[in-house]
Amino acid sequence: MTDTGKKKATIYDLSVLSGTSASTVSAVLNGSWRKRRIKDATAQLIQDLAEHHGYTANLQARGLRSSRSGLVGLLLPVYDNRYFSSMAQSFEALVRSRGQCPVVVSACRDPREERQVVETLISYSIDELFIAGATDPDGVHALCEKAGLKHVNIDLPGTRAPSIISDNYEGARLLTQAIIERALQDGPLTPDELYLFGGRDDHASHERIRGFREVKRTLLGADPDACIQPTGYSPAMTARAFEAFYEGHGKLPRAFFVNSSINLEGLLRFLGQHPHETFADIIVGCYDYDPFASFLPFPVFMIQQDSEAMLAKGFAILEAPRRAPVTVLVQPTLVPPRTALTGPLDQLSDAGGNG
Repeated sequence: MTDTGKKKATIYDLSVLSGTSASTVSAVLNGSWRKRRIKDATAQLIQDLAEHHGYTANLQARGLRSSRSGLVGLLLPVYDNRYFSSMAQSFEALVRSRGQCPVVVSACRDPREERQVVETLISYSIDELFIAGATDPDGVHALCEKAGLKHVNIDLPGTRAPSIISDNYEGARLLTQAIIERALQDGPLTPDELYLFGGRDDHASHERIRGFREVKRTLLGADPDACIQPTGYSPAMTARAFEAFYEGHGKLPRAFFVNSSINLEGLLRFLGQHPHETFADIIVGCYDYDPFASFLPFPVFMIQQDSEAMLAKGFAILEAPRRAPVTVLVQPTLVPPRTALTGPLDQLSDAGGNG
């Protein structure tokens, strides 16, 4: 065996080159090495040798996609908010209705973890993968492409695979207009009385900020840069941002746009440390939907993203013979205050559990 390509490497060649057993090489190449507690460094060495000597391409071309397992994967960034838990519930129902088995896993917004999770799912020969809110969708695409795995992005777009996402720009425009119109019922609203809190350097946040700023300029005549307060998607960081604003101004903004339900949790953590009478007159818009927020003592407008429609369009794209890297926009819905909507979680049976 040489590097010239005259002879492709076998498991036994890689065993000799890496100084490990053939079974160790096999475990690394089929993705089960973590279960066997093989060291990361050993796995990386074998993977590098396999790629260098052409083994990985042979393995994937030969076997991983040769038969259908009936498994369909959904990669989530997190579980613990209603948007992603509702998405997971809709996904499971759709997959089961197709006679397949859903596999849902989180990667905690960590690009390295995303790739490791996808490698593991590929080793189990899943048939299709929905990639939701990934921090590195193109990196995940590269793994799926190499393995011949059909895949689609949901919630956040990539550039190399089809993406189905919420129309964040239009949703932000709807939400911002609703906030302003409600505030104007109580009197004039100046540009420096309307803020945006939350979000990070991703496509969804950029589009929401763009929609917010456009409507604010149109209806209020200006949009000071200081009124944009990106905090990331962290309740603790968002709570600190509200606390810092309150300490600096002696009050909260009269009205504000909160970039997700995770950021809304940060607002509630902040409010929990202060008398609620202090904030009785605020007006809040949240780019996410949670029925509990609808019944807070101040008005909360929300945007409900149609994850079920995103998933359905994703299945339609995966069934098509050609899957160009297009981006499909799904329209969200404005939800007024004091409104509790039904959703996929309402379909759960209460038999046999205490909740």
